[in-house]
Amino acid sequence: MTPKQDVQLKLHPDEFELECTTVWAFPRRGNWATHASDWRGNWSPEVARNLIIRYSKEGDVLLDSMIGGGTTAIEAKILNRNIIYSDVNQDALERTKKSLNFKVENKSWQRGFKWDSRDLSKLENNSIDLVLTHPPYVDIIKYSEGKLVDDLSNIHDIEAFCDEMEKVAKEFFRVLKPGKFCAILMGDTRRNKMYQPLAYKVMDRFLKSGLLLKEDIIKRQFNCKATGFWVTKSKESNFLLIMHEHLFVFQKIK
Repeated sequence: MTPKQDVQLKLHPDEFELECTTVWAFPRRGNWATHASDWRGNWSPEVARNLIIRYSKEGDVLLDSMIGGGTTAIEAKILNRNIIYSDVNQDALERTKKSLNFKVENKSWQRGFKWDSRDLSKLENNSIDLVLTHPPYVDIIKYSEGKLVDDLSNIHDIEAFCDEMEKVAKEFFRVLKPGKFCAILMGDTRRNKMYQPLAYKVMDRFLKSGLLLKEDIIKRQFNCKATGFWVTKSKESNFLLIMHEHLFVFQKIK
């Protein structure tokens, strides 16, 4: 959605309360501003909104280095936070730029770059107030269909994926200001019918980077693609459908 500048948009959800427990569930996908749900795998605007309000203040500089559908940038602009956003996928950057084409009554800025999350060398040490992002879950969704060698969503091997995410974690630790927070949303998967705790494997790599775990939030999933088909398969083959993700909030201790 790319509104004209003179169109008055609704910039906030009809009802919103800050989450206060470690279980979050958002059935709606966001019907305010320029939010859209057609970017597969994007996180709920209410996830981004909760994180931004709880872990930053107006005028702070945020970083989302896997911007995807642009959700984080939209919420940062509305909530008067400055944001640096990046992605290896040019389609994601162009989509995000279009989604930011609306007016707000604040002076926040948004800057987009084509960067790999494993190399944020253009950013100075201790320069970011809040990192928040929603990485791919190995190659469950291939955002570039195998066309980009630096796209993390093209990695199938779980340990290889975690090795690369550890590089991301080290960059996040480096650019984050002491005392500030880093939030990532990660899910799990199955291989050969066995449960693979991908989220905890990635969490471990972030802990190795020097970050400390502040919160482990369980986020319930809604509207998963092909759910009806997999319900039948679940009963036939005796396995449970994965309907939750882990939202990890880390802190860089001074």
